[in-house]
Amino acid sequence: MGKVYLVGAGPGDPDLITVKALKCIQVADVILYDRLVNKSLLDAANPDATLVYCGKLPSHHLMKQETIHHLLVKYAKQGKVVTRLKGGDPFVFGRGAEEAEVLVKSGISFEVIPGITAGIAAPAYAGIPVTHRNMGSSFAVITGHGREGKPNGINWGQIAGSVDTLLIYMGIGNLAAICDELRNHGKNPNTPVALIHWGTTTEQRTVTGTLRTIVDIVNKEKIENPSMIVIGEVVRLRDKIAWFKERDLTETHLVLAGDGL
Repeated sequence: MGKVYLVGAGPGDPDLITVKALKCIQVADVILYDRLVNKSLLDAANPDATLVYCGKLPSHHLMKQETIHHLLVKYAKQGKVVTRLKGGDPFVFGRGAEEAEVLVKSGISFEVIPGITAGIAAPAYAGIPVTHRNMGSSFAVITGHGREGKPNGINWGQIAGSVDTLLIYMGIGNLAAICDELRNHGKNPNTPVALIHWGTTTEQRTVTGTLRTIVDIVNKEKIENPSMIVIGEVVRLRDKIAWFKERDLTETHLVLAGDGL
């Protein structure tokens, strides 16, 4: 019997992969990798390794999750070392737990290798800390794209009033609905919002606005997936501490709350 490594490849910048994750790539007989994995990481693979692309686009899966489960079990039962390479962290909206459950059921040994998740890394590269002593002592990691395409089952009322910073994954398609939910549950319409497209990569681009304005800005600037949504007062710090040179320096930046909006 072989072994499976459920590996987080990090948020996009290949230098942000962990040492252990890189070792898992190097020793693998088979690598099943996702769309958001930086392809340059595969250069570290054994030349004889089998590479299997498991890419998924919003609303379009090249390979069904059940097929991925089948392949993990199949290759491990052949005695191979299998690295399941996922963007970010395998247990943060990466379906890594589902794959681990399948491996347990099949009696296959596995390890989970955490990775730097985009919810923290992308804001950091955009000059936005997810916490700050004066602006944000709590943050929530939220999916913006549920099982049926909508962010259902989220207690927006509780989140809007109790969490300082919201980090929303896969939320571009539902951005208008998310902003409406937060405003309808008492979140100030002038709360700052940032969207970070392809965070930590050479294609990174950030736009900012407020809960009231961000949908129009995103539509105007044609911001698409993959993008992280950051909502909270910490977004204001971008003006002071943005350090990463982005692809598009003509960023749209609306004046934030308290300055006339």
